[in-house]
Amino acid sequence: MPESFNGDWLDLREPFDARARNGELATMLAAALPARPRILDLGAGTGALLRWLGHWIGRAQAWTLVDADGELLARAFETIRYRAEAVGWTVTAPDRRTLLVHAPGGAWRVEGLIADLNDAPDNLPLDRVDAVVNTALCDLVSEDWLADLADAVAEYGLPFYAAMNVDGRERFSPPHPADALVARGFARDQLRDKGFSGIALGARAPGAITRLFAGHGYSVHRAASPWVIGRRDGAMAAALAEGHALAASAWERRGEAAIERWIRDRQAQAEAGRLSARIGHADILAMPA
Repeated sequence: MPESFNGDWLDLREPFDARARNGELATMLAAALPARPRILDLGAGTGALLRWLGHWIGRAQAWTLVDADGELLARAFETIRYRAEAVGWTVTAPDRRTLLVHAPGGAWRVEGLIADLNDAPDNLPLDRVDAVVNTALCDLVSEDWLADLADAVAEYGLPFYAAMNVDGRERFSPPHPADALVARGFARDQLRDKGFSGIALGARAPGAITRLFAGHGYSVHRAASPWVIGRRDGAMAAALAEGHALAASAWERRGEAAIERWIRDRQAQAEAGRLSARIGHADILAMPA
């Protein structure tokens, strides 16, 4: 079973993802889709990509949110309803598996599918969708897993949109003597098997997506989508630093004391409004010929 993520963490990162994602690629995807597109969102979590990309599509649309965690999908439905009603949109539920969000440009139909993505693509309804999308997924998977998915997506001639893939470029500010140690351990952890049939791609994901889909004759478009975390974003900065330290400590045993000092200093800086960070990501849009 692939690793799952805490819903509170997904909520915390959502506004940073929204600011970082590249709008030009979203516009290209929306323009290529049919009048009422059917979107398959892999590893959908709490539905953040739907809440962002749905506005770029701007018309009637149908989404299938795929995740192995049923609790996250339930939270996705709750959050979609709450956010829609907060801006005055009506939300109805034809059945327990479906939401209809009555947006101004047309209704958004939302369904959930509980599925272990380690078994993908065999358990995905690729014959009933118009595009496959995901956020922060492809850097977790193995190259073999991604190759199998690319083969299946290309067989149906579907666009593939992968947002927020780490690219290995990151910087915390102000500088700290243990930055290199933490970065090295964190980079090693990104390659750990995350439950997707082998060693994770990590920062190699953007290149792997490009190569695999180009091999199927797709045109592949890449755009930078970095997280920019300012000094006023203390909660996000602290959570990010904590995650880096925990990951690094599992691999840099000899540097444990230095990593402990690093996280203490970083947490104090976050609380004092002195910590900022820039974490590199890339958005990829692969379009069939």
